Amino acid sequence: MSNKAAVLFRVVAIAEAFSWTGLLVGMFLKYVVELGEGGVPVLGMVHGVLFVVYLVTTLAVARPLGWGFGTVVTALLAAIPPLATWWFEKWALRRGKLDGPERLRHGGTGLFAREAVANV
Repeated sequence: MSNKAAVLFRVVAIAEAFSWTGLLVGMFLKYVVELGEGGVPVLGMVHGVLFVVYLVTTLAVARPLGWGFGTVVTALLAAIPPLATWWFEKWALRRGKLDGPERLRHGGTGLFAREAVANV
């Protein structure tokens, strides 16, 4: 379960960061370069949806990944600054926060370990 939760979280966190980047580029084109809308209405909606999906996903994977209160709050706050969800995802991966409770059974690398298959 934690492997799927970790992969889901990583995909959503990176997608949210890319949507932030797209929105920032669109706003630059609209307000600085003054090239019209610059895709801001569409990019704003996409980012808004991914922002909410990130928040919901963070709350959904917190228990399967064994996150404490501090980690959950940090993950939720990472949705506010641009590209911080990507930073949080990289930090969580390095710190073993994406391994889940199974990390002890798999020697600390529950995200990448495979369970042995019994020979029949």
